[in-house]
Amino acid sequence: MPFIISRVNVDVSSEQEKKIKTSVGRAIELVPGKTEEYLMMIFENNSHIWLRGKNFEPSAYIEMKIFGNESHHGYNALTAEITKIYNETLNINPNNIYVLYDDIHTWGVRGFTFERGRF
Repeated sequence: MPFIISRVNVDVSSEQEKKIKTSVGRAIELVPGKTEEYLMMIFENNSHIWLRGKNFEPSAYIEMKIFGNESHHGYNALTAEITKIYNETLNINPNNIYVLYDDIHTWGVRGFTFERGRF
């Protein structure tokens, strides 16, 4: 299950949030075996982001937590697509868009725990 936390320091309208959610939902398919069906996203808008000693430039910090892809297949293409989505939707300069990947080895849902290699 992909889990994405989106932090930006700009206002995001409901329409922009839906556009990002839909676009990211398509982009996550660049990672083998991942689909929007299992995607969870959290949006944190108007965050206090300091970058290069300044806090007034539109910026984004996106955490991508992905279960079962330790080989990082598709991450280069996904990073490029995420950057494009945030640039086009929120007008954030690509130089100010940072994506962090976190490999998830254990995940719990519906009262069950899933471990990589044990299900």
